Amino acid sequence: MPVFAYDPPERFVAGTVGQPGDRTFFLQASGGGRITSVVLEKAQVAALAERVEELLEEVRRRFGDQLGDATPGPEDIDDGPLDRPIEEDFRVGTLALAWDADAARVIIEAQQAGDPDEEPEDEEQVEVFAEDAPETRDVLRVHLTPAAARAFAGRAMKVVAAGRPNCPLCGQPLDPAGHICPRQNGYKPGGG
Repeated sequence: MPVFAYDPPERFVAGTVGQPGDRTFFLQASGGGRITSVVLEKAQVAALAERVEELLEEVRRRFGDQLGDATPGPEDIDDGPLDRPIEEDFRVGTLALAWDADAARVIIEAQQAGDPDEEPEDEEQVEVFAEDAPETRDVLRVHLTPAAARAFAGRAMKVVAAGRPNCPLCGQPLDPAGHICPRQNGYKPGGG
């Protein structure tokens, strides 16, 4: 089980490849001349960004001054494209998130998806770390400052929101080829 560890990474971002409606989502960490790119679902990216924000709020509430200034500075904000080459190292099954109080760092861990029969049925998989993982699964582990974690979450939410716009009536994504809205029941305004 290789562990791709970045403590700290030179860069850690969420990004996509492809057109809206047909995008592949990646987490990408780089540093020390190496790049690790893992594939995950859009919902996983959104959930991770939300959980990072929730974790930082909880740490601020509990520890106050230990968090320091978690406002991302210009050096933390990264809107650039994914680093090339973009080669999938593995597909993510489980994401974990933790706070290292001694180092004042957010730890994000992405574990390789396994056989569907082995996966737990619980959707709330946020406390499993590599020590508890089966030895045959790859793991990406990244340690981030609070400001870098907040910048990561902000970019991740932008990446998720940059997809297809939603229908104002039903909320489903609009397809470039057309959209059959269940709320209109087949009726098209202005049409015959």
